[in-house]
Amino acid sequence: MSHDHNHQIGNYNRAFAFGIILNVIFVAIEAGYGIAAGSLALVADAGHNLSDVLSLLLAWGAGWLATTPATEKRTYGFRKVTIMASLASAILLLVALGGITWETIGRFLDPKPVEGMTVITVAAIGVVINAITALLFVSGQKHDLNIRGAFLHMAADAGVSLGVVVAGIIIIFTGWLIIDPLISLLIVAVILIGAWSLLRDSINLAIDSVPEGIDIAGIKRLLTGLENVSQIHDLHVWSLSTTEVALSVHLIITDDSLSKGFLPNLQNQLHDRFNIEHATIQVERKDDAPCLLNKDGCI
Repeated sequence: MSHDHNHQIGNYNRAFAFGIILNVIFVAIEAGYGIAAGSLALVADAGHNLSDVLSLLLAWGAGWLATTPATEKRTYGFRKVTIMASLASAILLLVALGGITWETIGRFLDPKPVEGMTVITVAAIGVVINAITALLFVSGQKHDLNIRGAFLHMAADAGVSLGVVVAGIIIIFTGWLIIDPLISLLIVAVILIGAWSLLRDSINLAIDSVPEGIDIAGIKRLLTGLENVSQIHDLHVWSLSTTEVALSVHLIITDDSLSKGFLPNLQNQLHDRFNIEHATIQVERKDDAPCLLNKDGCI
């Protein structure tokens, strides 16, 4: 594992620790003010924020497990746990959005004013805390599905809290109670796009689909264009984790005169050009007995 990768893991460990501590403090404050102000909305939102703390713990735990060494029983270690965590995070996010939508429908049928400046003030604090936590993961979420799950949960909370603040201010000045559920539905719709994308990508990685952004056609061109390679078969590209991609392939060569360093050079090309971390390459001669995996149904 490279020094840069270790440094990145250290940064995310600090980000998760900071985000969890910050959100646990906020949940305690929100629940306390909710009970004191008699606000069921604040108490319920504190419960929702607590579920997002659990999502952060899930993502953090999965990221840590992925760094543990492989064993004879688990030859890839726990790398796949990051994919399972991102899938669980997507499902939790959709369940949370469903709960917010259900509450919003109730407010359409029975509109209620936002319960005073206490609710608006606490929600505003929630915007700041959740936005800060989301920003800790904004760069990593483009390259790591597990980090994207954490980012979306925090962005969702920031969006919902912002909706409460905006709706509360508008209602105070206009008395339009309908604005509260309307803003909530708009925020849910925006977050749903990201949550659905997270769910789709997590399922694809879970069933070993080619990861997003991997140029499978380019990989085929590289392999078939190699000197002395007449054919390729049984090509597979999949994710070992939310950050590592693996490849396996069989190459049929025309003769035994492969250049020195052929395999290491090919592995380096796959790494540098296609971000393949783990390449397994089987070389077969053209006059060998037919490979059992060189048949219809194998790419």
